[in-house]
Amino acid sequence: MKAIVDTGLCIGCELCVDTCPEVFVMREDGYSHVIVEPIPNEEYDCVQEAVEICPVEAISTAAD
Repeated sequence: MKAIVDTGLCIGCELCVDTCPEVFVMREDGYSHVIVEPIPNEEYDCVQEAVEICPVEAISTAAD
């Protein structure tokens, strides 16, 4: 699985980083970025939580 951040939607609220810091990071551009690919199995749950709590639905997942 891979995580995808749509920077056109991202508002930089950092909820994804707080929820899953092993996968998401905020960069100087003010947007969240994915730092590991593919997503390790042990991080699937936190990535799914980040997808669900993103207030602007900027995060999605896709099969490898």
